[in-house]
Amino acid sequence: MKSAVIVFPGLNRDRDMIAALTQISGTAPATVWHQDTDIPEADLIVIPGGFSYGDYLRCGAIAARSPIMDKVRERAAAGVKVLGVCNGFQILIEAGLLPGALMRNTSLKFVCREVKLEVTNADTAFTRGYTQGQIIRCPVAHHDGNYFADAETLAHLEGEGRVAFRYAEGTNPNGSINDIAGILNDKRNVLGLMPHPENLIEAAHGGSDGRALFAAALGVAA
Repeated sequence: MKSAVIVFPGLNRDRDMIAALTQISGTAPATVWHQDTDIPEADLIVIPGGFSYGDYLRCGAIAARSPIMDKVRERAAAGVKVLGVCNGFQILIEAGLLPGALMRNTSLKFVCREVKLEVTNADTAFTRGYTQGQIIRCPVAHHDGNYFADAETLAHLEGEGRVAFRYAEGTNPNGSINDIAGILNDKRNVLGLMPHPENLIEAAHGGSDGRALFAAALGVAA
């Protein structure tokens, strides 16, 4: 399975993501600069975390208007899997690929620690390596991860099984409504996730709970 990583100025997790995808798939992903207008053939497109454009305006707002995002939207509409992690999640929302908003953490502080996640829908291309209701560990590092959606949008997300991950065991680090940590689009091929599964894929990281997400999305053994 081929993958591609979109790179924006100001990201600081792109190398982590490239390393994770390379290790799990055995093949290095294509790297695509934000000003490019095409993406090589890929089964999975990833927008990693960091601080694209220094988080000016709103987090992800400038990146969402970069030339490459037209191609990301096109590929997503064609059914290609797209994963946005942390700032990548913010970019997907700003680009209109996912609903809702990511606001300032309720603590008004940057949080960097491990949390617990519940797999709330294990029947997706991203989560099929887990079991329904499984609790996994995952690190977070963000200042604007407080997910919010209006009542109608929230009802659709919950009713249609589009909440993929939820903060569990009282570890919600940002105040996200309904403890939401990751959501899917209506076709289930776009996932936005605030925690960083790429930073927990091997023993050197202290655990491998994030590995199954990438293995599932790439169609390889975990």
